[in-house]
Amino acid sequence: MSNVDQPLRIALTSYRSKPHCGGQGVYVRQLSRALVRLGHSVEVFSGPPYPELDDTVGLTEVPSLDLYNDADPFSFPGVRAFKTRIDVLEYAIMCTAGFAEPRTFGHRVLPLLAARRGEFDVVHDNQTYAPKLIGIPALGLPLVGTMHHPISVDRRLDIAAAPWRKKLTMRRWYGFVRAQQRTARLYPISIAPSQSSADDAVREFTLRPDQLTVVPIGVDTEVFRPLGERVPGRIVAMCSADVPLKGLSVLLRAMHALPPEVAAELIVVTKPTPGGPTEKLVAELGIGWRVQFVSGLTEEAVATLLASAEVMCVPSLYEGFSLPAAEALSAGTPVVASDAGALPEVVGRDGAAGILFPAGDHETLSRTLAELLADPARRAALGTSARARALERLSWDATARATAEVYRNEIARFAAARQGA
Repeated sequence: MSNVDQPLRIALTSYRSKPHCGGQGVYVRQLSRALVRLGHSVEVFSGPPYPELDDTVGLTEVPSLDLYNDADPFSFPGVRAFKTRIDVLEYAIMCTAGFAEPRTFGHRVLPLLAARRGEFDVVHDNQTYAPKLIGIPALGLPLVGTMHHPISVDRRLDIAAAPWRKKLTMRRWYGFVRAQQRTARLYPISIAPSQSSADDAVREFTLRPDQLTVVPIGVDTEVFRPLGERVPGRIVAMCSADVPLKGLSVLLRAMHALPPEVAAELIVVTKPTPGGPTEKLVAELGIGWRVQFVSGLTEEAVATLLASAEVMCVPSLYEGFSLPAAEALSAGTPVVASDAGALPEVVGRDGAAGILFPAGDHETLSRTLAELLADPARRAALGTSARARALERLSWDATARATAEVYRNEIARFAAARQGA
């Protein structure tokens, strides 16, 4: 058996892996599944929320205080929950408005990997970039990272949008980004899902271009597929978090600008912050009759929802890839997306599978939505091209093959470096 065919033993780490909303949990589930299909073995080490994995994929849970869980965020976990100094550190950082999960996950997972170092050929870190993980090569294990995008972009947009009285708190929350930036520079190789994201990592985190390789994220084309009749006027958007980065306010203003006679309804897959800017904007614009928010959907329910829409909208001010856009393409749903970040790479710049609009321009977005909803022939043509684009360019098997090649290259480089040391 050649080295190319030799099965690999992979440890895939992820500090949180929310199953259905947000790219990290989907990435962990689908990549591990596809790697196993190729004959490799995968063990996922994840903090909560834990991923939903195939039975063929191992899971080592890395418990934390889970201070940011949806059911009861920012709460005191109780004295008995504090079992180690890392628990105390995690809670202390939260109390000072910081985000501790990446850092404390690194402290917790490194000893687990050290105890099992002989069971793996490579460690693949999914977007943690915690300083402790730099110790993985000292265990005799090659290290590969995935940087979906540099979080400094989120930080800049969130601080700019925050009221002046909250800007200091917001800066404190994003304090972990500086550690990620320093740590990412020490990773031999990181996978980026798009060329746009790789370029941003070079600019924002000052990584060298040779520290990055582009491997596009895939989509499950069997789950996300056309399913028949669509609901007239239905527009769907998916936001992994209710934050300015996702551009939801742009879409809401676009919905408000639609003439009343345009039959359009917007379903947003997200959980708005109670009493937050999104809820206030919906009330201010008086568009509650046009907008519905849903959350907690299974993958199958999301696929059904996307396939029921006449249009899927991605109004983000930045995306390192946009898995929802890829899923909509696979469902044969025309996509209207901003021209920010990697969205032109995913949707295509030629207008065959989707339509791009200037990021932040709600008036152009509103006109585009109105015109597309009124043109069934164009929607049909876009949908056909969208499905073809997904089948041709976006598959998890292709992602897994390319990722395994990154592993092999880093394993070979690591071995050569140790021999030359």
